[in-house]
Amino acid sequence: MPIETLTYSALGARLRISAQAARSLAKRLGLPRSVSDDGKALVSVDLAEIRHAPRPGRRRGADKAASLKAKIAGLEANIARLELAAAGHRADFEHERERADRLLIELLQANTETTAAKEAAARLEGALRTSSRHAGPADSPAQAQHRLGRLAADLVAGDRKASG
Repeated sequence: MPIETLTYSALGARLRISAQAARSLAKRLGLPRSVSDDGKALVSVDLAEIRHAPRPGRRRGADKAASLKAKIAGLEANIARLELAAAGHRADFEHERERADRLLIELLQANTETTAAKEAAARLEGALRTSSRHAGPADSPAQAQHRLGRLAADLVAGDRKASG
């Protein structure tokens, strides 16, 4: 066959390869190159001497797409699993927050009751001190019993006030 002068894209079309593959083949075979008037590279080639069989087309794009789709599906399943776990954790958090609020209320009530009990105890101690100062050897057993009854009544009233 005669020698032809072709551009890389024309050589690629004849060999059924891309223009870039044709350029690489021309470089590898050391084919003479020149530049046309319009600035395109030209290659002088005898197509009969070139024994080039194009490689079977790889399906890289399809394989990559399938791989990426599988990866996306896996990630979406992972997201769904994590969202489910997050919802469970959120429910636990809400339950514990309500429990903490109830415990805080109980603690404040206990603190109030403790303060009231301390105040009642202080009043009773004061009442005991003043009654023991006023009590003398001339007190009758009836008066002592009456003071003891008042003291017990104050104690019960203070206890009711603290728990109520």
